[in-house]
Amino acid sequence: MHAFGQILRIETRLFLRDPAAPLTTVALPLALLVVFGLIPAGRQPEAQFGDLPFIQYFAPSLLVITLAMTGVNILPTVLATYRERGVLRRLSTTPASPVALLAAQLVISLATILVSAVLLVAVGRLAFDVPLPRHLLGFALALVLGTAALLALGLLVAAVAPTTKAAQALAVPLFLVVMFFGGVYVPRFLLPDLLVRIGGYTPPGVQALLDAWTADAPQPLHLAIMAAVAVVAGAVAARLFRWE
Repeated sequence: MHAFGQILRIETRLFLRDPAAPLTTVALPLALLVVFGLIPAGRQPEAQFGDLPFIQYFAPSLLVITLAMTGVNILPTVLATYRERGVLRRLSTTPASPVALLAAQLVISLATILVSAVLLVAVGRLAFDVPLPRHLLGFALALVLGTAALLALGLLVAAVAPTTKAAQALAVPLFLVVMFFGGVYVPRFLLPDLLVRIGGYTPPGVQALLDAWTADAPQPLHLAIMAAVAVVAGAVAARLFRWE
């Protein structure tokens, strides 16, 4: 535990020392929430959003930014870089095993996602009167399973990518797909119905987040798909992962 604590502190300092990571994972979604929230029309209920204001309809897609950046962009790139530079191999000869480094990276990823989610919900509620998630348990479950699915996919990328460039080459297309189906690039109400339905089953499951935030419990099938992706991708990543 002492070795893990030291690695966690070091990795946290490295994460915070690079301003790009916290800016893109926490500050960017929050800034977009504020920008859209300051537009008066974005706070008015609209029939095309199910009588919801755009800011509330779009809020889960803002959370997708954090999930995608953390899970399928930063995490696999960091792990592939450490493997390429021999950090994981050298750690295997010390009391601080590579597993501790992997665990520290997962803790940082989870903490980043939690901070972003809390800030989006709190600022939306306090600054723009966005209601809290109506189904708190369903929202928490959808967030946990969606996060697990993306982190598992990120670990799978890290498992098969021998170098940093290879990890980026695999992560970028996956990142773009997640962002697109999550409604970040194009709001989901502008997408064809087929793409909206596909997005509901594409990690991190933005439809489940939206349902829990604005309506009732998310659909069990959406949650089951996220859980299945997390289990399958995580199992394959564990089997293929190499420390050097």
